[in-house]
Amino acid sequence: MNGRPTVVITGLGAVSAHGCGRRAVASALAGGEPILGEVDRPPGLHREREGSSRKASLIRGLDFKPWIPPMAARRMSPPSKMAVAAAKMAVEECGVEAEALHEAAVYVSTNFGPSTYSERILRQVFEENPEAVSPMLFTESVANAPAAQIALAFRAVGPNVTVTQREAGALLALSQAAAEVARGRVPVAIVAAVDEISTVLHATLDRLGALATPEADGTEIARPFDRQRSGFLLSEGAGAVVLEREEEARGRGAEPLARLRFAASGFDPGASRISWSRDAKALADPLRRRMRESGLGPGDIEGIVSGASGSVPGDFLEARVLRRLWGEATLPPILAPKAVLGEYGVGPVVPGVLAALGEPFGATPGFEEADSRLGVVPHDGSPLPRPRRVLISSLAAGGAGAWVVLESMADE
Repeated sequence: MNGRPTVVITGLGAVSAHGCGRRAVASALAGGEPILGEVDRPPGLHREREGSSRKASLIRGLDFKPWIPPMAARRMSPPSKMAVAAAKMAVEECGVEAEALHEAAVYVSTNFGPSTYSERILRQVFEENPEAVSPMLFTESVANAPAAQIALAFRAVGPNVTVTQREAGALLALSQAAAEVARGRVPVAIVAAVDEISTVLHATLDRLGALATPEADGTEIARPFDRQRSGFLLSEGAGAVVLEREEEARGRGAEPLARLRFAASGFDPGASRISWSRDAKALADPLRRRMRESGLGPGDIEGIVSGASGSVPGDFLEARVLRRLWGEATLPPILAPKAVLGEYGVGPVVPGVLAALGEPFGATPGFEEADSRLGVVPHDGSPLPRPRRVLISSLAAGGAGAWVVLESMADE
């Protein structure tokens, strides 16, 4: 990264509706089946008409005791518990020493923060009075609560940063943390993405028409890049990775999972604040420049972990950006993990690392008919060789875009 020491990922953790840990997420992506549950629908919140979403990828009844003492868990919001659990899985896998963790940086991305606690606070304000607000709820209602709890869990005194840049946040957090590690400001960085689902959040996104509408049989499916896509599957969960300088990781005998070749970001100032950009050039050009600076071209990318989620405008923009980069050339295999894991939740980094590790991905759920306007067809589930380089793409509503290229370390 700009001539600095190379940064590698040495640990990975995840909390999802499919289970906890690397193997659970890898199995889910190989199987290609989302796990959905019914969302509470109190009167007056959701659209009470045909086509209203009723499901999401939910985490229910998870026992956090393997990672968080019950007394500590009592003081945490659901996102804090999920983020701490995923971080502890990642740290356990990487085997880094406690002394390094004490100096660690913590970077967390979240789209909506502890939304259930915020909802409970607002209910106390409106149904009782402002003086009735619980201090415990308040301290855990802010977006940076999960990052703070991760720091407390590891007694980490390094930089503590929360990024809230919608769908691009996870890769922006990874990029910023990697820069801190590469500069030598911290020996280790813990990077996490986390979100939960509250009733109000699900109802709001449903009313905005962002969620996948039910099929005739009641099935809700995302259909990334498909002509009949109608929206995304909302999910909750957390994903976490540990970053270290490659030389130091190898020096202590660690086996890195992937190397960060480069990160890039872009922004379209003319984009709608509530929807995706329509200017593919504004987003593709920064990525093209960054590729060129890193000595790479589109032909050096052997796999794409796409942010396509089933969103009608979001998938359209994703396809246009990719097509602007590759032109008429054949695109590498395009993986769409949000068709299985849902939007938000685990985030894009964990699937990206799994792709770089050569883990199998099943067929993209719901893809049946190509959209002629896109010129993009996602992975069909056939066996793929382990890619040398994987591009992770995350475009956000509001105009932001972020990308990371991970390198496989299989032959090193």
